[in-house]
Amino acid sequence: MDILLLTVGKTTQSYVQTGIDDYIKRLRRYISYKIESLPDIRSGKTLTKELQKEKEGETILASLFPSDYCILLDEHGKEFTSIEFSSFLQKIMILGRKRIVFIVGGPYGFSQDVYARANFKMSLSKMTFTHEMVRLFFTEQVYRAMTILRHEPYHHE
Repeated sequence: MDILLLTVGKTTQSYVQTGIDDYIKRLRRYISYKIESLPDIRSGKTLTKELQKEKEGETILASLFPSDYCILLDEHGKEFTSIEFSSFLQKIMILGRKRIVFIVGGPYGFSQDVYARANFKMSLSKMTFTHEMVRLFFTEQVYRAMTILRHEPYHHE
């Protein structure tokens, strides 16, 4: 099984990318994990927020396979503890899906078509984080989940 974190826009802060790279390296022993960055659609004065979400949504949907299990990282989604998240991941893995795709939208969120395609919505926190920090936090949580599932000593209660 593969896990893909699909994001709109690139990681530009080197310290964030260094952290992400570290956790991706650690994850290699557990699971295939990748981050794919889609082009950032700049709104400028020509696009409304809704039109920008629609264009980003088209790009997101074009990156998905019909068999993907899609989870939106959305402020209105379900929140998990780290242990609950590891159990959630395990349940999806048991379903036998080839790929789980977690999606981080653009600055204005997701289009209605992306919401319609999603299998689930989850929230990392009630707080707001930059899209770059979300990539780091989420990647660390996937690593933490894998160590919890393997009963390894990374996570402490």
